[in-house]
Amino acid sequence: MTARAAGRRRAVPGGGVSQGAVRVGGVTAAGADLTLRHPVERFTLDNGLRVVLAPDRSVPVVAVSVFYDVGMRSEPPGRTGFAHLFEHMMFQGSAHVPKMEHARLVQAAGGTFNGSTHQDYTNYFQALPAEALERAVFLEADRMAAPAITEENLRNQIDVVKEEIRVNVLNRPYGAFPWLQLPPIAFESFANTHDGYGSFVDLESSTVDDAADFFSRYYAPANAVLCIGGDLDVAETERLVRRWFDPVPFRPAPPAPVVGEPSPTTARRGVVEDPLAPAPAVAIGWRVPDPVGDLDTYLGTVVLTELLSEGDASRLERRLLHTDRLAVAQSSYLGLFGDPFDVRDATLLVSQVHHPADVPVDRVLDAVHEEIDKVATDGVPAEELARVTARTEAQLLQQADSVLGRTLGFASAELVHGRAELAGELAARLAAVTPDQVQAAARGLSPDTAAVLELRATGGAAR
Repeated sequence: MTARAAGRRRAVPGGGVSQGAVRVGGVTAAGADLTLRHPVERFTLDNGLRVVLAPDRSVPVVAVSVFYDVGMRSEPPGRTGFAHLFEHMMFQGSAHVPKMEHARLVQAAGGTFNGSTHQDYTNYFQALPAEALERAVFLEADRMAAPAITEENLRNQIDVVKEEIRVNVLNRPYGAFPWLQLPPIAFESFANTHDGYGSFVDLESSTVDDAADFFSRYYAPANAVLCIGGDLDVAETERLVRRWFDPVPFRPAPPAPVVGEPSPTTARRGVVEDPLAPAPAVAIGWRVPDPVGDLDTYLGTVVLTELLSEGDASRLERRLLHTDRLAVAQSSYLGLFGDPFDVRDATLLVSQVHHPADVPVDRVLDAVHEEIDKVATDGVPAEELARVTARTEAQLLQQADSVLGRTLGFASAELVHGRAELAGELAARLAAVTPDQVQAAARGLSPDTAAVLELRATGGAAR
């Protein structure tokens, strides 16, 4: 889990291009095609590892990423936080790489590296000069084959994760709001409601056998996607991949966790208290269409989210902060981490609002629902839709501008959606979203089926 998980709070962050251009069928009025047409090659090893290669010889840089199909929603009861804990374990050395050596080898080559835990996957990645490609391939293969799962490493990383929870959640205003506190109100199943950061009881009771079983079950090659992008020769890269990854033994991929749920039929509401928060807040969560199985419908919700919340001209920004002065901050996003294309069903559109203590929470809720109802009833003017989609398209294209960003996008799309190429098509598909799709998305956000979490600031600063 990264700062992105705890702090990124919007569907597609801002970004700007010239506003007001009309878009039809994924092409701007000026005729620019928004589809990224980088070549993608793929093959599968005998051990089940899916490999995606995305060559781009324009700059002498490569990115190597491994996405494992295991996230917080994969955790069984009694092992909350284990996906994140195991991400830490994967940096503690492996069969032929001592502890801290992975970092040293990447940085000595002039590269950077990281990993992150999400709801539906865990990833590891590095960006390096092109001549260091084999080094990165070897490092990822070695820890896929045999990470150093020892009692010392496990106890050390449990302590690290517990301290991370203290810093990011327990001792920070709004630390669990709403990403840890809203799901138990919005969902029913353990997969969707439990604390993905983990309880101290579950973390402390973890054993080396638990960690070894987790690795054997979820870190099988057949449960992963290796994506390499940048300045590479396809044939030579395939040779390197086969040299280092072929020896990793086959293990079957585990069954996918059941995370879809029936749509809610009633409104639900809860309250939490935060003694560290300087002001109260409220979060509203609505179930949205399946991001994978019903992507076209879901894209209308992506655009609606931006229209409601992104930028000074957005509907909720104008209404809550400038016209009615009911709030001091607002944001809306899809998925608990604000990664709209990285999640599977079931997921939420979340609007969170921080408001003064003398503003009743129901006034805030009424204003939010009224703005959504305006879209549902009156639709969206073409000029406003063009402005909103321009922002989302620009941000997607900016994210794909670097070799690493593009590689991560391909890997995520391959794992979650089954098609790496989708990452290059999203900007064009968003440009093709119609006013009717956005209006239909708004009609699906009913107050009668919303989950509402009220945060009360109980510390001295809020009195």
